[in-house]
Amino acid sequence: MGRVYNFSAGPAVLPEEVLREAADEMLDYRGSGMSVMEMSHRSKVYDTIIREAEETLRELLEIPSNYRVLFLQGGASQQFAMIPMNLMKRKKAGYIITGQWAKKAYQEAQRYGEAVKLASSEDRNFSYIPDCSRLEIPDDLDYVHICENNTIYGTKFWELPHTNGHTLVADVSSCILSEPVDVSRYGVLYGGAQKNIGPAGVVIVIIREDLITEDVLPGTPTMLTYKTHADNDSLYNTPPCYGIYICGKVFQWLKKMGGLAVMKEQNEQKAKLLYDFLDESAMFSGTVAAKDRSLMNVPFVTGNAQLDEKFIKEAACAGFVNLKGHRSVGGMRASIYNAMPREGVEKLVAFMRKFEEENRHVSL
Repeated sequence: MGRVYNFSAGPAVLPEEVLREAADEMLDYRGSGMSVMEMSHRSKVYDTIIREAEETLRELLEIPSNYRVLFLQGGASQQFAMIPMNLMKRKKAGYIITGQWAKKAYQEAQRYGEAVKLASSEDRNFSYIPDCSRLEIPDDLDYVHICENNTIYGTKFWELPHTNGHTLVADVSSCILSEPVDVSRYGVLYGGAQKNIGPAGVVIVIIREDLITEDVLPGTPTMLTYKTHADNDSLYNTPPCYGIYICGKVFQWLKKMGGLAVMKEQNEQKAKLLYDFLDESAMFSGTVAAKDRSLMNVPFVTGNAQLDEKFIKEAACAGFVNLKGHRSVGGMRASIYNAMPREGVEKLVAFMRKFEEENRHVSL
């Protein structure tokens, strides 16, 4: 069977070039006589792999020298606890609720202190980003947390919230490396790698150095203290070695493709193809306020659950897989991350157009 177009929200499509390189190096990584899966994380060979991965990521994002890059485990979900454990000095933080993951982060923070809901879009099933330009933010907050791109609902903060000088913490799991970013506007950026970077099992944390301290909440485990990992260069314990190796290859691929400005342009073009069709279609429609549409995750529906199911089934048979939407939205969702080629989106739109023509008789 040939390769399909994988529109999964995560784990997601990886660049084919990266997969082929990894396959070539599987049994013998650059003359080491072993696979990266087999080598010690303390070896000189692996030390080069993880250092080069960090250096390339720093170059891509232009990360300032006063920020640390940590390769951790536990996904973004573990960061929901790690953030308040390390940053909630006054035991009070603000959360903007724009989807299930933002809500889970908010709920987890309530275990460690007072989590203040600053704004929410739950009233319309998270189909928009609330106005965050003039939030009423208490002076005694330790930080303000957002989920910048909402994988399930397909929304994106195109303007960062005004935090009144408070540290901004952002879950960027499904938009990291999709566009240039001014890292200095954040105190912490974190994201699971399995959406727009690499395989499942790696979480990347970019954190300003002044936020890495020994002053953490009582009872915080050693493994959940940022200082532990910063002091040990992400090698306090055995890291997800192979996942970091693949991430490093993706970073190199992005650099070879021209960097994040080029990726943003390509992502805008891919998203426009799909959104333009949804806006003109009599059968399919998007579920998100136009001004808040994500470039990475595009949910859409027909308005007929049976027709949605038929579309998903026929699309899979045609080589377009993992299009089923999240249960809280229904319908379909196409995740068109960096590694999804333009050709994949073009062919999906052509299939959707054909499906609409063949099913005009169905009552919506």
